Amino acid sequence: MIGFADEATIEVRSGNGGNGCVAFRREKYIPHGGPNGGDGGKGGDVIFTVKRNMRTLAKLRHRHFFKAKNGGDGQGWNRFGADGEDCVIPVPPGTTIRDAETGEIIYDFSTASGDESFTFLTGGNGGWGNVHFKTSTNQAPRHANPGQPGETRKLMLELSIMADAGLVGFPNAGKSSLLTFFTNARPKIAPYPFTTIIPNLGVLRVDDDSDIIIADIPGIIEGASEGLGLGDTFLKHITRTSCLIFMIDCSDENYLTAYSTLCSELEKYSDELMEKPRLVLCNKIDLEGAYEHAVELAEKIRAEEPETSVIPVSVMAGRGMKEARQEIMKLVNSQESKTENQGAEAKSFGSDFLASRAIMDEDDMEDIQYPGSES
Repeated sequence: MIGFADEATIEVRSGNGGNGCVAFRREKYIPHGGPNGGDGGKGGDVIFTVKRNMRTLAKLRHRHFFKAKNGGDGQGWNRFGADGEDCVIPVPPGTTIRDAETGEIIYDFSTASGDESFTFLTGGNGGWGNVHFKTSTNQAPRHANPGQPGETRKLMLELSIMADAGLVGFPNAGKSSLLTFFTNARPKIAPYPFTTIIPNLGVLRVDDDSDIIIADIPGIIEGASEGLGLGDTFLKHITRTSCLIFMIDCSDENYLTAYSTLCSELEKYSDELMEKPRLVLCNKIDLEGAYEHAVELAEKIRAEEPETSVIPVSVMAGRGMKEARQEIMKLVNSQESKTENQGAEAKSFGSDFLASRAIMDEDDMEDIQYPGSES
């Protein structure tokens, strides 16, 4: 959809095992040499592996069938058939593999920190050659086992961008401008709605040892959970963030209801989203009347959610941005501390995750992908 590949439906098949061989030893001066048919080779496996420099599923969108090689047939003189070559399918970090028919999660690469691999389908075993069937009463067996067939499955691959904080807001609220102000990202910015049509990632530099990854998704509108606008297509990219940053346009006439509307749309998509800690930035206070609106909205939110920080800012004028930066860092760091105490399984994706993705082999440089880089 619109140049960003975060979903792909593929069919995978493991290799068939090779057939066993029926053969007999034939040498001069050695009559009745007996059976010497070799075994068939094992079929290739279907293996998914994380490739750290991949950012999207673009390479899987135009190739729908992946098949491992079949095992080779056995041969005479007890020669085994060659094992089939495995089919290795690279995926970016954050990929979830589901059964295309039932939707059941088969494997989740969201916690992959390195070159993690997952063997999904195992190739069929090779058949026995006739040498295995020789007995005292059957010294010339003319029977061998066929190779076992491989398996075929249809899968749905879903990608969720891995980030520490997710930006949420209506179209034209200033999310892309915030990402540009704080990070090295350069998303498209224009004075009309739905300028952002794909997710964008930016890296907020904290210090020499740590970074914060911020994800900007396309603007949400009322009814997005029911398919209006760009719908809920990209909401999955903030489900794994540790916290949310709400951007409210306080120059808009609906400034008082904007926050509650956004919360309602997120809650309809997933209850877990509303359990995440959040920060509210009341943007565009440089415009006439907007600062007063921001103060009014801040009082309303603080009365309902005392634990939620609300900061009036102007991204374009740079007002309140230092405080906003500090609050974002504080929010993310507090969540990382919590997850570290909860154990490795709940580990959030901060500088360590980003560093692991930044390591690339020279052979991978030509294949690097970024969100929105597909033709």
